Amino acid sequence: MSERLADWTLGEQAITFQVCTSCGHVQYFHRAFCAACGASDPREHRASGKGRVYAVSLVCRAATPQTRAHVPYNILLVDCAEGFRMMAHGDNGLAIGDSVVASFRLFAGKLVPYFAKSK
Repeated sequence: MSERLADWTLGEQAITFQVCTSCGHVQYFHRAFCAACGASDPREHRASGKGRVYAVSLVCRAATPQTRAHVPYNILLVDCAEGFRMMAHGDNGLAIGDSVVASFRLFAGKLVPYFAKSK
């Protein structure tokens, strides 16, 4: 298995994804195998951070005491330019179909991807 690229889950300001070397399947969640064909050792890549909003949900009730200061906040599903879909935080006021670009912010003490409208 190849060495894992550092991403936001490891404190790096980056989003990573994998591409299967056998079938070309693109997957967001890090795995030791391709979720489509089962081949071992998919290759990791860094994402551009560009995408389009697929769905938006405004959270108006804090799930934990640590998230209370952030309410209301948007949770998005974003179709990323590289062909995978991910869940992330985003600007309030984003709508389905908006072009977005990722940055990174602290949320309840953790670094998270944060999408804003592309300029």
